[in-house]
Amino acid sequence: MQRLWAPWRIEYLEKFKEKKEEGCFICDAVAATDQKKHYVLEKGVHHIVLMNLYPYNSGHLLVAPIDHVAQLENLDEKVVLAIFGALVKWLSVIKKAMKPDGFNLGINLGEAAGAGLPQHLHIHIVPRWVGDTNFMPTIGSTKVISESLDATYQKLLNALSQSS
Repeated sequence: MQRLWAPWRIEYLEKFKEKKEEGCFICDAVAATDQKKHYVLEKGVHHIVLMNLYPYNSGHLLVAPIDHVAQLENLDEKVVLAIFGALVKWLSVIKKAMKPDGFNLGINLGEAAGAGLPQHLHIHIVPRWVGDTNFMPTIGSTKVISESLDATYQKLLNALSQSS
């Protein structure tokens, strides 16, 4: 059996433990007036799309319901449709902007399943490229992200505006 180790996530997990009582970064992004500060790419009536501040790869996005809901089965059907519509839309935008070779989509339901924010459901979109892992995470405990969050944010917004 092979294992995918993500030691760079520890920074996020440690911050999450410290801030557990302080609130929810997704709810903060929903309430924010400064979309760019929170890397919000889209905010709909039922969903929000934002960049992951601790990405596995460039272009790693989170799609979440606007409401603070932890479990998939507690979402209204219209919210599920909005979220999956956003997933399809942003897969297309990422393909146009970044030309990945594939994607990982994931939902971690509950802390035991690996959710870093178990109280607010969110779906990960992780663009993947052939050969996008190398020795750095293994040897240097460092994940190399080849593009800044600001550059990726702008690239995705540009691709979105060209798609609309």
